[in-house]
Amino acid sequence: MKSGFVAILGRPNVGKSTLLNALTGEKVAIVTAKPQTTRNRIVGVVEVAARKGAHPAAQIVFVDTPGVHKPGTQLDRRMLQEIYEALESRDLVLVLMDATRRVQLEEPGKDPERKTARGGWASEDEFLFGLVRKLECPVFLVLTKIDLVRKDHLLPLIDSLTRQFNFAEIIPVSARKRDGLDILVSKIVKALPAGERFYPKDQYTDQPQRFMVAELIRESILIETGEEVPYASAVVIEQFEEPEPAPPGKNRRVPARLPLTRIAAAIYCERDGQKAILIGKGGSKLKEIGTRARRQIESFLGTRLYLELRVIVEPGWRESKGFIESLDWRKQLERLATDRIKEIPGGDEESS
Repeated sequence: MKSGFVAILGRPNVGKSTLLNALTGEKVAIVTAKPQTTRNRIVGVVEVAARKGAHPAAQIVFVDTPGVHKPGTQLDRRMLQEIYEALESRDLVLVLMDATRRVQLEEPGKDPERKTARGGWASEDEFLFGLVRKLECPVFLVLTKIDLVRKDHLLPLIDSLTRQFNFAEIIPVSARKRDGLDILVSKIVKALPAGERFYPKDQYTDQPQRFMVAELIRESILIETGEEVPYASAVVIEQFEEPEPAPPGKNRRVPARLPLTRIAAAIYCERDGQKAILIGKGGSKLKEIGTRARRQIESFLGTRLYLELRVIVEPGWRESKGFIESLDWRKQLERLATDRIKEIPGGDEESS
Protein backbone atom coordinates (compact mmCIF):
# COMPACT_ATOMS: atom_id res chain seq x y z
CA MET A 1 0.00 0.00 0.00
CA LYS A 2 1.23 3.48 -0.90
CA SER A 3 -0.11 6.84 0.20
CA GLY A 4 0.88 10.47 0.22
CA PHE A 5 -0.02 14.11 -0.32
CA VAL A 6 0.29 15.59 -3.80
CA ALA A 7 0.20 19.40 -4.03
CA ILE A 8 -1.11 20.92 -7.27
CA LEU A 9 0.52 24.24 -8.22
CA GLY A 10 -0.03 26.57 -11.13
CA ARG A 11 -1.01 30.02 -12.30
CA PRO A 12 -4.70 30.97 -12.36
CA ASN A 13 -6.83 29.26 -15.01
CA VAL A 14 -4.42 26.43 -15.80
CA GLY A 15 -7.14 23.86 -15.06
CA LYS A 16 -6.12 22.74 -11.55
CA SER A 17 -9.67 22.36 -10.27
CA THR A 18 -10.83 20.72 -13.50
CA LEU A 19 -8.03 18.19 -13.15
CA LEU A 20 -8.87 17.53 -9.49
CA ASN A 21 -12.53 16.89 -10.32
CA ALA A 22 -11.57 14.59 -13.21
CA LEU A 23 -9.19 12.57 -11.01
CA THR A 24 -11.68 12.15 -8.14
CA GLY A 25 -14.71 11.66 -10.36
CA GLU A 26 -16.57 14.11 -8.12
CA LYS A 27 -17.18 17.86 -8.05
CA VAL A 28 -14.70 18.59 -5.29
CA ALA A 29 -13.76 22.10 -6.47
CA ILE A 30 -15.83 24.76 -8.23
CA VAL A 31 -14.78 25.63 -11.78
CA THR A 32 -15.29 28.85 -13.72
CA ALA A 33 -13.50 30.71 -16.50
CA LYS A 34 -12.59 33.52 -14.08
CA PRO A 35 -9.14 33.61 -12.44
CA GLN A 36 -8.79 33.25 -8.66
CA THR A 37 -11.83 30.96 -8.44
CA THR A 38 -10.02 28.77 -5.90
CA ARG A 39 -9.37 30.57 -2.60
CA ASN A 40 -8.59 27.67 -0.27
CA ARG A 41 -6.68 24.43 -0.20
CA ILE A 42 -9.05 21.82 -1.62
CA VAL A 43 -8.45 18.16 -0.78
CA GLY A 44 -9.48 15.41 -3.19
CA VAL A 45 -8.86 11.77 -2.27
CA VAL A 46 -8.34 9.10 -4.95
CA GLU A 47 -8.27 5.37 -4.24
CA VAL A 48 -6.11 3.46 -6.74
CA ALA A 49 -6.53 -0.28 -7.15
CA ALA A 50 -3.43 -2.45 -7.38
CA ARG A 51 -2.28 -3.39 -10.89
CA LYS A 52 -0.34 -6.63 -11.08
CA GLY A 53 3.13 -6.01 -12.40
CA ALA A 54 2.56 -2.24 -12.44
CA HIS A 55 1.97 -0.79 -8.96
CA PRO A 56 0.38 -1.63 -5.58
CA ALA A 57 -2.86 -0.19 -4.25
CA ALA A 58 -2.62 3.42 -3.17
CA GLN A 59 -4.45 6.39 -1.71
CA ILE A 60 -3.50 9.71 -3.31
CA VAL A 61 -4.47 12.86 -1.41
CA PHE A 62 -4.46 15.69 -3.94
CA VAL A 63 -4.29 19.22 -2.54
CA ASP A 64 -5.47 21.86 -5.01
CA THR A 65 -4.14 25.32 -4.22
CA PRO A 66 -5.13 28.86 -5.25
CA GLY A 67 -3.57 30.03 -8.49
CA VAL A 68 -0.22 31.78 -8.10
CA HIS A 69 -0.83 35.50 -8.66
CA LYS A 70 0.55 38.79 -7.42
CA PRO A 71 -1.10 39.62 -4.08
CA GLY A 72 -2.91 42.94 -4.04
CA THR A 73 -5.10 42.51 -0.96
CA GLN A 74 -5.08 40.74 2.40
CA LEU A 75 -7.28 38.09 0.78
CA ASP A 76 -4.64 37.52 -1.92
CA ARG A 77 -1.94 37.21 0.73
CA ARG A 78 -4.06 34.66 2.58
CA MET A 79 -4.43 32.69 -0.66
CA LEU A 80 -0.64 32.75 -1.06
CA GLN A 81 -0.32 31.45 2.49
CA GLU A 82 -2.60 28.55 1.51
CA ILE A 83 -0.01 27.62 -1.13
CA TYR A 84 2.86 27.70 1.37
CA GLU A 85 0.91 25.57 3.84
CA ALA A 86 0.12 22.99 1.15
CA LEU A 87 3.83 22.67 0.40
CA GLU A 88 4.71 22.02 4.03
CA SER A 89 3.23 18.50 4.03
CA ARG A 90 3.70 17.16 0.51
CA ASP A 91 5.31 14.02 -0.84
CA LEU A 92 5.10 15.09 -4.46
CA VAL A 93 4.23 18.27 -6.39
CA LEU A 94 2.46 18.69 -9.72
CA VAL A 95 3.31 21.89 -11.57
CA LEU A 96 0.52 22.59 -14.06
CA MET A 97 1.30 24.66 -17.13
CA ASP A 98 -1.36 25.65 -19.66
CA ALA A 99 -0.18 24.41 -23.07
CA THR A 100 -2.16 27.20 -24.78
CA ARG A 101 -0.57 30.03 -22.79
CA ARG A 102 2.69 31.88 -23.42
CA VAL A 103 5.23 31.15 -20.68
CA GLN A 104 6.95 34.18 -19.14
CA LEU A 105 10.30 32.92 -17.87
CA GLU A 106 13.82 34.32 -17.92
CA GLU A 107 16.58 32.40 -19.69
CA PRO A 108 18.49 29.99 -17.42
CA GLY A 109 21.40 31.62 -15.64
CA LYS A 110 19.58 34.83 -14.76
CA ASP A 111 18.18 35.50 -11.30
CA PRO A 112 14.90 33.48 -11.31
CA GLU A 113 13.36 35.63 -8.59
CA ARG A 114 14.45 39.08 -9.75
CA LYS A 115 12.11 41.91 -8.89
CA THR A 116 10.73 44.53 -11.22
CA ALA A 117 11.52 48.20 -10.69
CA ARG A 118 8.19 48.53 -8.87
CA GLY A 119 9.13 45.80 -6.41
CA GLY A 120 6.77 43.10 -7.71
CA TRP A 121 7.48 39.69 -9.21
CA ALA A 122 9.07 39.58 -12.64
CA SER A 123 6.15 37.32 -13.61
CA GLU A 124 3.83 34.76 -12.05
CA ASP A 125 5.71 32.02 -13.89
CA GLU A 126 9.01 33.22 -12.39
CA PHE A 127 7.55 33.16 -8.90
CA LEU A 128 6.05 29.69 -9.48
CA PHE A 129 9.40 28.27 -10.60
CA GLY A 130 11.09 30.05 -7.69
CA LEU A 131 8.85 28.03 -5.36
CA VAL A 132 9.56 24.80 -7.23
CA ARG A 133 13.33 25.20 -7.11
CA LYS A 134 13.20 25.25 -3.30
CA LEU A 135 11.41 21.89 -3.07
CA GLU A 136 13.12 18.69 -1.98
CA CYS A 137 10.63 16.19 -3.36
CA PRO A 138 9.74 14.79 -6.80
CA VAL A 139 8.15 17.41 -9.06
CA PHE A 140 6.09 16.48 -12.13
CA LEU A 141 5.43 18.87 -14.99
CA VAL A 142 1.81 18.45 -16.13
CA LEU A 143 0.92 20.18 -19.39
CA THR A 144 -2.83 20.86 -19.42
CA LYS A 145 -5.34 21.53 -22.22
CA ILE A 146 -3.29 19.59 -24.78
CA ASP A 147 -6.47 18.97 -26.78
CA LEU A 148 -6.42 22.67 -27.72
CA VAL A 149 -2.93 22.80 -29.25
CA ARG A 150 -1.06 21.09 -32.06
CA LYS A 151 1.41 18.39 -31.02
CA ASP A 152 4.29 20.18 -32.76
CA HIS A 153 3.70 23.08 -30.34
CA LEU A 154 4.32 20.94 -27.27
CA LEU A 155 7.96 20.01 -27.96
CA PRO A 156 9.31 23.60 -27.94
CA LEU A 157 7.24 24.30 -24.80
CA ILE A 158 8.61 21.21 -23.04
CA ASP A 159 12.14 22.14 -24.07
CA SER A 160 11.85 25.67 -22.65
CA LEU A 161 10.40 24.41 -19.35
CA THR A 162 12.89 21.58 -18.83
CA ARG A 163 15.73 24.08 -19.22
CA GLN A 164 14.28 25.81 -16.16
CA PHE A 165 13.95 22.75 -13.92
CA ASN A 166 14.80 19.05 -13.97
CA PHE A 167 11.32 17.54 -13.62
CA ALA A 168 10.99 13.94 -12.46
CA GLU A 169 8.24 13.35 -15.04
CA ILE A 170 6.63 15.29 -17.90
CA ILE A 171 3.03 14.32 -18.55
CA PRO A 172 0.67 16.03 -21.07
CA VAL A 173 -3.02 15.71 -20.16
CA SER A 174 -6.47 16.85 -21.14
CA ALA A 175 -8.73 16.67 -18.09
CA ARG A 176 -11.76 17.48 -20.25
CA LYS A 177 -11.15 14.44 -22.46
CA ARG A 178 -9.43 12.40 -19.70
CA ASP A 179 -6.36 11.96 -21.90
CA GLY A 180 -3.22 11.11 -19.95
CA LEU A 181 -4.92 10.80 -16.55
CA ASP A 182 -4.25 7.07 -16.15
CA ILE A 183 -0.58 7.63 -16.95
CA LEU A 184 -0.43 10.50 -14.46
CA VAL A 185 -1.99 8.44 -11.65
CA SER A 186 0.30 5.48 -12.37
CA LYS A 187 3.41 7.68 -12.27
CA ILE A 188 2.27 9.30 -9.03
CA VAL A 189 1.70 5.94 -7.31
CA LYS A 190 5.20 4.79 -8.25
CA ALA A 191 6.69 7.96 -6.74
CA LEU A 192 4.76 7.87 -3.45
CA PRO A 193 6.15 6.29 -0.27
CA ALA A 194 4.69 3.20 1.38
CA GLY A 195 2.09 4.03 3.98
CA GLU A 196 -1.44 3.63 5.30
CA ARG A 197 -4.61 5.48 4.24
CA PHE A 198 -5.10 8.98 5.58
CA TYR A 199 -8.86 8.89 4.91
CA PRO A 200 -11.55 6.17 4.85
CA LYS A 201 -11.68 4.29 1.57
CA ASP A 202 -15.01 5.80 0.46
CA GLN A 203 -14.16 9.43 1.35
CA TYR A 204 -13.26 11.72 -1.56
CA THR A 205 -12.72 15.05 0.25
CA ASP A 206 -12.30 16.46 3.74
CA GLN A 207 -14.56 19.45 3.08
CA PRO A 208 -17.81 19.63 5.09
CA GLN A 209 -21.13 20.06 3.30
CA ARG A 210 -21.49 23.64 4.59
CA PHE A 211 -18.29 24.71 2.83
CA MET A 212 -19.19 22.91 -0.39
CA VAL A 213 -22.60 24.60 -0.42
CA ALA A 214 -21.00 28.02 0.14
CA GLU A 215 -18.61 27.33 -2.74
CA LEU A 216 -21.44 26.32 -5.07
CA ILE A 217 -23.21 29.60 -4.29
CA ARG A 218 -19.98 31.50 -4.94
CA GLU A 219 -19.56 29.61 -8.21
CA SER A 220 -23.00 30.83 -9.24
CA ILE A 221 -21.98 34.42 -8.40
CA LEU A 222 -18.80 34.06 -10.47
CA ILE A 223 -20.79 32.83 -13.46
CA GLU A 224 -23.74 35.21 -13.21
CA THR A 225 -21.85 38.46 -12.54
CA GLY A 226 -18.95 40.27 -14.16
CA GLU A 227 -16.20 42.83 -13.58
CA GLU A 228 -15.13 43.30 -9.96
CA VAL A 229 -18.21 41.82 -8.24
CA PRO A 230 -17.09 38.14 -8.16
CA TYR A 231 -13.75 39.01 -6.55
CA ALA A 232 -15.38 41.26 -3.93
CA SER A 233 -17.92 38.57 -2.95
CA ALA A 234 -17.79 36.04 -0.15
CA VAL A 235 -20.43 33.55 1.01
CA VAL A 236 -21.15 32.48 4.59
CA ILE A 237 -23.71 29.79 5.46
CA GLU A 238 -25.85 31.12 8.31
CA GLN A 239 -28.29 28.23 8.64
CA PHE A 240 -28.02 24.62 7.50
CA GLU A 241 -31.03 22.61 8.55
CA GLU A 242 -30.68 18.98 7.57
CA PRO A 243 -33.96 17.22 6.71
CA GLU A 244 -35.73 14.48 8.56
CA PRO A 245 -35.94 11.21 6.59
CA ALA A 246 -38.96 11.28 4.31
CA PRO A 247 -41.73 8.79 5.20
CA PRO A 248 -42.27 6.01 2.66
CA GLY A 249 -45.02 6.57 0.10
CA LYS A 250 -48.29 4.74 0.56
CA ASN A 251 -48.16 3.48 -3.01
CA ARG A 252 -44.95 1.49 -3.46
CA ARG A 253 -44.98 2.27 -7.19
CA VAL A 254 -44.76 5.98 -6.42
CA PRO A 255 -41.39 6.90 -4.86
CA ALA A 256 -41.42 8.92 -1.66
CA ARG A 257 -40.84 12.63 -2.10
CA LEU A 258 -37.25 13.72 -1.49
CA PRO A 259 -36.65 15.35 1.91
CA LEU A 260 -36.15 19.11 2.13
CA THR A 261 -32.94 20.84 3.24
CA ARG A 262 -33.22 24.45 4.40
CA ILE A 263 -30.20 26.71 3.90
CA ALA A 264 -29.77 30.42 4.54
CA ALA A 265 -26.64 32.15 3.26
CA ALA A 266 -25.21 35.66 3.34
CA ILE A 267 -23.39 37.07 0.32
CA TYR A 268 -20.89 39.71 1.39
CA CYS A 269 -19.63 42.46 -0.91
CA GLU A 270 -17.71 45.68 -0.33
CA ARG A 271 -19.81 48.50 -1.79
CA ASP A 272 -23.44 49.49 -2.23
CA GLY A 273 -22.97 49.47 -6.02
CA GLN A 274 -21.88 45.83 -5.88
CA LYS A 275 -24.89 44.99 -3.73
CA ALA A 276 -27.17 46.59 -6.34
CA ILE A 277 -25.58 44.45 -9.06
CA LEU A 278 -25.92 41.27 -7.01
CA ILE A 279 -29.59 41.93 -6.30
CA GLY A 280 -30.50 43.27 -9.74
CA LYS A 281 -33.65 45.05 -10.80
CA GLY A 282 -36.50 43.77 -8.69
CA GLY A 283 -34.25 41.05 -7.30
CA SER A 284 -33.78 39.46 -10.74
CA LYS A 285 -30.02 38.85 -10.48
CA LEU A 286 -30.21 37.36 -6.99
CA LYS A 287 -32.95 35.06 -8.26
CA GLU A 288 -30.72 33.91 -11.14
CA ILE A 289 -27.84 33.29 -8.74
CA GLY A 290 -30.13 31.33 -6.41
CA THR A 291 -31.69 29.27 -9.21
CA ARG A 292 -28.31 28.17 -10.60
CA ALA A 293 -26.94 27.45 -7.13
CA ARG A 294 -30.07 25.54 -6.12
CA ARG A 295 -29.73 23.10 -9.01
CA GLN A 296 -26.09 22.39 -8.13
CA ILE A 297 -26.73 22.05 -4.40
CA GLU A 298 -29.73 19.74 -4.84
CA SER A 299 -27.60 17.49 -7.05
CA PHE A 300 -24.80 17.56 -4.45
CA LEU A 301 -27.03 16.88 -1.41
CA GLY A 302 -29.52 14.57 -3.10
CA THR A 303 -32.45 16.44 -1.53
CA ARG A 304 -34.88 19.21 -2.38
CA LEU A 305 -33.67 22.60 -1.25
CA TYR A 306 -35.13 25.76 0.20
CA LEU A 307 -32.42 28.38 -0.31
CA GLU A 308 -32.58 31.86 1.19
CA LEU A 309 -29.97 34.42 0.11
CA ARG A 310 -29.31 37.90 1.41
CA VAL A 311 -26.65 40.46 0.43
CA ILE A 312 -24.63 42.35 3.05
CA VAL A 313 -22.19 45.21 2.47
CA GLU A 314 -18.98 44.75 4.47
CA PRO A 315 -16.71 47.63 3.39
CA GLY A 316 -13.12 46.58 2.64
CA TRP A 317 -13.53 43.00 3.83
CA ARG A 318 -10.72 41.80 1.53
CA GLU A 319 -8.30 43.84 3.66
CA SER A 320 -9.72 42.59 6.97
CA LYS A 321 -7.58 39.77 8.34
CA GLY A 322 -10.21 38.88 10.93
CA PHE A 323 -13.03 38.64 8.40
CA ILE A 324 -10.89 36.57 6.01
CA GLU A 325 -9.94 34.19 8.81
CA SER A 326 -13.65 33.77 9.61
CA LEU A 327 -14.24 32.46 6.08
CA ASP A 328 -11.97 29.45 6.74
CA TRP A 329 -14.29 26.46 7.08
CA ARG A 330 -12.01 24.95 9.71
CA LYS A 331 -12.55 28.05 11.88
CA GLN A 332 -16.27 27.91 11.17
CA LEU A 333 -16.43 24.31 12.44
CA GLU A 334 -14.58 25.33 15.60
CA ARG A 335 -17.13 28.09 16.26
CA LEU A 336 -20.04 25.74 15.60
CA ALA A 337 -18.61 23.18 18.05
CA THR A 338 -18.12 25.91 20.68
CA ASP A 339 -21.69 27.19 20.20
CA ARG A 340 -23.11 23.68 20.57
CA ILE A 341 -21.18 23.14 23.82
CA LYS A 342 -22.60 26.40 25.18
CA GLU A 343 -26.11 25.21 24.36
CA ILE A 344 -25.63 22.20 26.66
CA PRO A 345 -26.60 23.03 30.28
CA GLY A 346 -23.35 23.68 32.13
CA GLY A 347 -21.41 23.38 28.90
CA ASP A 348 -19.79 26.81 29.24
CA GLU A 349 -18.66 26.21 32.82
CA GLU A 350 -15.13 25.19 33.71
CA SER A 351 -14.61 21.55 34.62
CA SER A 352 -14.08 20.97 38.33
